[in-house]
Amino acid sequence: MTAAPRRTALIVGASRTLGLALAAEYLRRDFDVIGTVRGSARTGLHDLADTSGGRLTVESLEMTDPEQITALRDRLAGRTLDLLFVSAAVTRGDLPIGEVPTEMFTGVMVTNALSPMRVVEWLRPLVAPNGTIGVMSSSQGSLTLNTRGGQDLYRASKSALNQLIRSHAARHADDPRTLLLVDPGWVRTELGGPYAELSVDESIPGVAETIEDHRGKPGLHFVDHQGQVVPW
Repeated sequence: MTAAPRRTALIVGASRTLGLALAAEYLRRDFDVIGTVRGSARTGLHDLADTSGGRLTVESLEMTDPEQITALRDRLAGRTLDLLFVSAAVTRGDLPIGEVPTEMFTGVMVTNALSPMRVVEWLRPLVAPNGTIGVMSSSQGSLTLNTRGGQDLYRASKSALNQLIRSHAARHADDPRTLLLVDPGWVRTELGGPYAELSVDESIPGVAETIEDHRGKPGLHFVDHQGQVVPW
């Protein structure tokens, strides 16, 4: 009996922390994995590729450069993705919004909202009709859950991301692909800080399991690493 072909996942922003752990998790789940890094410097993803038996391919992508997104799409032409997942995001400190310099505002919005959506829209044709497209979001992007304030710019960028992907979902309402916004929880990373509730190893298996649980369920879902619905 012939074994079923491995599924393929593309993880955008896989050089470290959550993205790197997600790439490793999908290798454990017997996927072929394509992971992207910024620039040409060696990263943890390269180390992981060295031990993957050829199942992990490292691609260079500066997500904020539109030409690099289209170049990646061209390099991957002819491949079919079962999962496209964008993990990359930045924060620039906890400033009240009135104190945020315009250049900082623009940079965070381009990285956290505009660029992931360019990846989603421009690489969507590579995703199988029954595949999944996901983006790492955050409960901090929820309007309903914002009862304490703080992290104004980061919250705004994730809210913008959520709104943009919701518009994308409405524009492609007949698309059979699954669309996911995933909140990984409050994780101890450079972004989450040292006092966060979860380690990367506690968050990421749940993220992957949540993605798997929603496989084959068309439409947009905003969920956390435990599969619970996150309010908008």
